[in-house]
Amino acid sequence: MQTILAQYKALLETVDAWFDRCLSRYDDQVSCKRNCSGCCRGLFDISLLDAALLQQGFAELEQQQQENCRSKARSRVQMLRSRWPQFGPPFILNDLPGNEWQRMPEDDQTPCPLLSDTGSCLVYRYRPMTCRLHGLPNIDLSGESFSDDYCTLNFRDIDPLKIPELRWQFRDLFTQEFDLLGAFSERLSGQRRLELDTFIPTALLIDFKRTDWRRAPFGEKGCTS
Repeated sequence: MQTILAQYKALLETVDAWFDRCLSRYDDQVSCKRNCSGCCRGLFDISLLDAALLQQGFAELEQQQQENCRSKARSRVQMLRSRWPQFGPPFILNDLPGNEWQRMPEDDQTPCPLLSDTGSCLVYRYRPMTCRLHGLPNIDLSGESFSDDYCTLNFRDIDPLKIPELRWQFRDLFTQEFDLLGAFSERLSGQRRLELDTFIPTALLIDFKRTDWRRAPFGEKGCTS
């Protein structure tokens, strides 16, 4: 399991390298930088693989920091349970009916529980893929668009969707991500799953060691390869 997490962390570092190259080339057009937390609001869904890696970084925090973050995460869970009473450990979103979790309010300004009082990310080296990709459009070298969203503080004078230098091998990236998630879920539950999602706050509350990952409904829903 640790080998898979190490491979995933190495994959995430290639995303950082791409972003850094874009930032270096268009520094005057990109506001996204470390300690910028303007977009770290609301609920972001992440994979279970992201959640496991996030917990590695979380374990490195001081005990009081961990408890402060967990307290904020528990508050978020209470809010979510008012919407989905059945939502509980291990907090797998794919078990919820109707994929409502994919349509969360966009005006939610609740800060991520992993932000410090000064707005910096406490687990920056372990942050999920979505955090690393956010801010720039994700256009493959082939021209295929995986996401044409970008931070409104970036590229105010030019259209980033028309800048070929921002493109990258996103299809290959996501293929590798799914391969690792499939291997991770198979080791965890005995079944290869490509859709296992949770939220960042709930990721802090998942007990990977004590959860019986082979039980239902974990094995009944989600995409298989």
